[in-house]
Amino acid sequence: MADELQEIFDRAGCQGALCVRPLTGDAEIGLRSAEPVVPASVVKVQIALEAETWFADGRLDPRERVTLRAAARTPGPVGTSLFEDDTVISLRDMVTLALTISDNHTADTLLRRTGVAAVNATAARLGLAATVVESDLAAMLDSMGRELGRAGWEDLVTWSAGAPPEEVARAERRLPGCRALDPARGTRTTPRDMTELLRLIWSDAAGPAAACARVRALMGRQLTRHRIASGFRQPVRVAAKSGGLAGVVRNEIGVITCPDGGRYAAAVFTRSEPGADDAAINAAIGAAAARAVALLRDTAGQG
Repeated sequence: MADELQEIFDRAGCQGALCVRPLTGDAEIGLRSAEPVVPASVVKVQIALEAETWFADGRLDPRERVTLRAAARTPGPVGTSLFEDDTVISLRDMVTLALTISDNHTADTLLRRTGVAAVNATAARLGLAATVVESDLAAMLDSMGRELGRAGWEDLVTWSAGAPPEEVARAERRLPGCRALDPARGTRTTPRDMTELLRLIWSDAAGPAAACARVRALMGRQLTRHRIASGFRQPVRVAAKSGGLAGVVRNEIGVITCPDGGRYAAAVFTRSEPGADDAAINAAIGAAAARAVALLRDTAGQG
């Protein structure tokens, strides 16, 4: 089994770690499932859960409208991170953007309102002993820029666009050694912790029922469909949250619901050298999750 899963990742040119479990019971298919990994934007599930918990218990008003300043935006490839003008948005809608399109700026705004310590305290309360958030996304990105000799992330991006190719290549070779990409030093989790988080969210045990329900619903509306979901066909449904960082890390966690009612929590994390085949690795995430689900279903006589 492990060899079969390993081969999927080997063919795609990446390292892989995986954990897939039914939402109930002790069965598990794993590959390095207890080893630390870099979650990247998968951490937004924790941020969303914390924010929704604060909405549910009255610590935050989900309808509160906040001005997001373009000049102070967290860098990112989508959403409000790209806005050139200030915008006003409710806290509740920030959660929607963070989970459906992986908006960095709204995720950071929510994290600053609840605090990193609160997110980590929730992880500890839920028994996710290997899951730690070290900073917000802006601080993480800026740390990478500084480690590569620039003033911060934006300076690194600007420099990379005009620097000699050999210097850019040298920076790319150093990139995987940055703290943010080191699960021993930066924000971290394990595949097993993330499947446990999903099981708790799907059973309303991670927080208030309303908070869990909203996280589930928004994960079901994630725009990204080319990772775990690529391994399954309709009428199988996948609710997920993807993550990626600097062309090195590509991840996704999610819950797969089969037509017969079988439901499986999956967490797939990959790591590669910069410049690896993005499409092949995305497909491998789906293929590995699908194979693990098939093995679990065969074992349970549901195949």
